[in-house]
Amino acid sequence: MTHSATSFKVDYYQFIGVDGHPVPGVKVPAVAQDFDRLKKLYELMVKTRIFDKKAIALQRTGKLGTYASCLGHEAAHVAIGAAMREEDCFAPMYREYGAQFYRGVEMRDVLMYWGGDERGNDFKKAKHDFAWCVPIATQCLHAAGAALAFKLKNQPRVAVSVVGDGGSSKGDFLEAINAASAYQLPLVLVIVNNQWAISVPRKSQNSAATLAQKGIAGGLSSIQVDGNDLVACLWAMDEAIEAARSGQGASVIEMITYRLSDHTTADDASRYRPDDEVDAAWEREPMIRLRQYLTHQGIWNESLEQALHETAQAEVQAAVDDYLAQVDTQPQPASAMFDYMFDSLPHDLAEQRAQAARFEDEGGQH
Repeated sequence: MTHSATSFKVDYYQFIGVDGHPVPGVKVPAVAQDFDRLKKLYELMVKTRIFDKKAIALQRTGKLGTYASCLGHEAAHVAIGAAMREEDCFAPMYREYGAQFYRGVEMRDVLMYWGGDERGNDFKKAKHDFAWCVPIATQCLHAAGAALAFKLKNQPRVAVSVVGDGGSSKGDFLEAINAASAYQLPLVLVIVNNQWAISVPRKSQNSAATLAQKGIAGGLSSIQVDGNDLVACLWAMDEAIEAARSGQGASVIEMITYRLSDHTTADDASRYRPDDEVDAAWEREPMIRLRQYLTHQGIWNESLEQALHETAQAEVQAAVDDYLAQVDTQPQPASAMFDYMFDSLPHDLAEQRAQAARFEDEGGQH
């Protein structure tokens, strides 16, 4: 006898269309009318984009190391940060600056990190969050571990992590899903699907209709949203975090967006992406859409836009000046790479730190 063991569907949510108007026939959530919140997040998105452009310029002029741009991801990232409480835990990848800025990470911290200064990982405000994680998808397991600790301690806290479309194919991501399912963890895993894993397109990575369904395979609530629609991203994050905090278990959210930049400054995306695809993505990008929505609602205008750009540029430049002054006046020894990750160094790393310090004292002759 043959019968269906189960069936599933992945719902897709979009509330604000490309033209900046609510999608016809779709019930818009209450967050779409929270204009103070949306205005604040739009301002952060603008600041983040201006910072991103400046960071790339610093790298191109030799004042910063390899840098991962967040161009086009702003709505997804600020929604992640805005939905979390201060006591929650964020385990980022390496380009979620909008989320981190919202949670208190300073622009100078980001510059110091990409400039090779480990003090950039020693956040002064976002003390509950993990440092940047360049190894792909391992941050998802870090978040799962934090979520397990919250549950064991009966703390009403939530862990959030983010991974790319390519990273969602890593075993670490799938293991985090399995742990979240088995232990009913207060965890939210976000797939920011920007269509390209460096030079590998989404269609070559996985033949499944969605990436969100990987969460369904693990028994987690899983949806897709338009990652260029801040309202959809914010609504999804609010819902998922509240469910996790109230003991309803973990979720996977796939946010569909597009990487408008190179993967990092070490990449040249023009070698593998067709121009018409990138041009079409610029038509859907999140900044224009949210600005048009706020303008249609009478919340935003050109005068406010100009004032915001002037303020943001000044704020970014102040952070750059601070960063460059730190680099010039307070250079860090190589041994500092061991100083900002552990409360107490494991014995093997303590031995390596001592070895690095000894080599420096000897003039690096070894």
